[in-house]
Amino acid sequence: NTFAADRFRFTFGGTDEAPTLTQHTLTSSDTGPWEKGFRNSLHITNGNQTGGAGAQDYVQLHYVPEAQDIANSGWNYTSASSYITLSFWIKSSVAQVFNFSFGTHDGTAKYYRMKTPSLSADTWTKVTKTIPGDSGLSFDNDTGVAGYIWFWPFIGTEWTKSDASENAWTAANSGEYSIDMTSTWFTTNDATFEITGVQLEVGDVATD
Repeated sequence: NTFAADRFRFTFGGTDEAPTLTQHTLTSSDTGPWEKGFRNSLHITNGNQTGGAGAQDYVQLHYVPEAQDIANSGWNYTSASSYITLSFWIKSSVAQVFNFSFGTHDGTAKYYRMKTPSLSADTWTKVTKTIPGDSGLSFDNDTGVAGYIWFWPFIGTEWTKSDASENAWTAANSGEYSIDMTSTWFTTNDATFEITGVQLEVGDVATD
């Protein structure tokens, strides 16, 4: 459980064999992010989870923005007609859908749960999600935690909700960080998960 890059933290729990995290150097064969100028990725290699996927098992990356960065960004976060856009490049050695979420910290905490498209194995995919404001959101103008952007190679059912809302702001109830997700990646020994080019920006379009 460590900070892997600036404000990106890598955590896991319940694993039979610990996953590992490295900085991976991209090459011209990494079609997609390479052409956009990205030269490194955060690269997770799964361990051998011989016990299967338990309800309390998880592997996650999360990014922690400062509250003042959101408060002063120009996003009218209390308005449903004002947007921020989260985009990133992702690749997995296993073909499946992955979950990610944006959770706020200040005021009354809320979650916004999302999914990637179904990824093809060993293929970079750019994911773009436009997130509206909500009247219940609050961000302090300070250096405290604004919230968390979670990326999950796997998250067990102890931390998910089968009928959780997708692409909508909801109350941040305990154990409902994400929608239920498949365990294919987690139960595949030495499966890999990579992410690069993460952008969080004001507006409803991801810029180049």
